[in-house]
Amino acid sequence: QKHLRESGGGPVRTGESLQLACVAHELMFSKCIIGWYRQAPGKERELVSDITSDGTTNYGDFVQGRFTISRDSAENTVYLQMNNPKIDDTGVYYCAADACPPLDRRGNIAAWGQGTQVTVSS
Repeated sequence: QKHLRESGGGPVRTGESLQLACVAHELMFSKCIIGWYRQAPGKERELVSDITSDGTTNYGDFVQGRFTISRDSAENTVYLQMNNPKIDDTGVYYCAADACPPLDRRGNIAAWGQGTQVTVSS
């Protein structure tokens, strides 16, 4: 059983919206920081946004209010709502579990999802 499973990627045009979903293993969802990362061709993987178990959110500077991360405890799911995406937002989006006990510090990724492709066009 995969610990993290992403869905919702696909083609989208600038000015439209897209929602990504990450279903996490129950323990990871309740104990870890769940985040969305992305990797564009030829670039390093970077943090898009993450959310703690108590709902505290964190965003990359490039988001600039366009994306919203949220969590649904009933479904063990973390969502990334992408509004008004830009062409530069194209890439593979990965879900990750970070700072899982006993390593309660950011930068300790315990698991990655398989990734979902987001392609933004004009």
